[in-house]
Amino acid sequence: MKKLTLKKSDIIIILCFLLIAGLVFCALKFLSPQGNTVRIEVDSKTAAVFSVDENRTYSVKKNGKVTNIVEIKNGKVSVIAADCPDKICVKHRDINKSGESIICLPNKVVVSIEGEKTEVDGVAK
Repeated sequence: MKKLTLKKSDIIIILCFLLIAGLVFCALKFLSPQGNTVRIEVDSKTAAVFSVDENRTYSVKKNGKVTNIVEIKNGKVSVIAADCPDKICVKHRDINKSGESIICLPNKVVVSIEGEKTEVDGVAK
C-alpha cells in the first residue's frame, strides 16, 4: 500500500480554503445588521411587537395560560421559561441580529428579530 503524504502545495491549498472560510464566517457574523424590533407570534398571528432597546419581559398566553416568557434585555432577546417538555427554546442562545429567531414548536411561538431591510436578489423577487 502506498503511504499518502501531503506536499507543500497541498498544505498551501488547504490553508487558503480555511482562510477563505474564516473570512466568510467573520463577515457573516460581524457585518450582519442589528435588528431594532422584536416580533412575537403565536399560532402564526402577531401577539406583540417591541423595540429591542426597551428592557422588559413578556408573558405569551395561549388559551388563558402562560406558555412562554420572553425577555428583552440589553439589546438581546431570549426565552427564559416555557411549559413545553423539551425546552429547546429556553436553551437557545440570545438573539440580537436581524433575521434571527427562536421557535417553540409545541406552543407554536415564534420570537424573531426584525430590522434594517436587506437587498432581495433576483431569485427571491
